[in-house]
Amino acid sequence: MPRLIIPAVALIPLIALTTMAIAAEVKSGLDPGKTTTAFVVKDITGPNQGKSLCYRCAYEDRPVTCIFIREINDKVAGLIQQIDATVADNKSKDMKAFVVLLTDEADAGAKQLTKLAETKGIKNVPLTLFDADGPLRYKISKDAAVTILMWKKATVAVNHAFDSAKLTEDQIKAVISDTSKILD
Repeated sequence: MPRLIIPAVALIPLIALTTMAIAAEVKSGLDPGKTTTAFVVKDITGPNQGKSLCYRCAYEDRPVTCIFIREINDKVAGLIQQIDATVADNKSKDMKAFVVLLTDEADAGAKQLTKLAETKGIKNVPLTLFDADGPLRYKISKDAAVTILMWKKATVAVNHAFDSAKLTEDQIKAVISDTSKILD
C-alpha cells in the first residue's frame, strides 16, 4: 500500500507544473538583434483597408509592435486594446503597431477582425490577415498562439511568444512594459 501512495504524491508537482504551463512562452519569431524583412498583409481595418501592403516597409525605422495571432479571444482582444492605447500615448515618439491574424480562412478572419475593431474601439493599430504559416523568414511557430515582436530601425528588440491565447494579466503587463525598449 505505501508504494501506491508515494507515486500518487509524486504526481502532484507534475500536475501543478502542467497547470502553470498554460500560456507559457514558446520559441517563435525572430530573436532580438535579428533584422526584420518585408512581408505583405491584407489590411482589414487600418488606413489601407482592403489593400495588400507591407506595414514593415511603411513604418520604416519607427518603433513597431507586431502581434501575430492564431485566434481572437477576450485576452488577445485586451492585449490589442492595450497596445492600441500605448500607440496613442506615444504618438510623439511615432510608435506604430499592427496585428496579423494567421489564418487560411480569410473571409471568416476578416469578419472577426472587423468585429474586434468595432467592439474594442481599435483605432491606432491596423488589423490584418496573412496565411496560417506566417511569413517564412519570421519563423512563427505553429505551436505559438500569440507571437509579439517589437522592433526599431528594423532590428528586433523584444520577442514574446505564447502557446495559448489565454494570456494572463501578468503576461500582458510584461508585454506592454517591454514597449519601453523600443521607445528610447
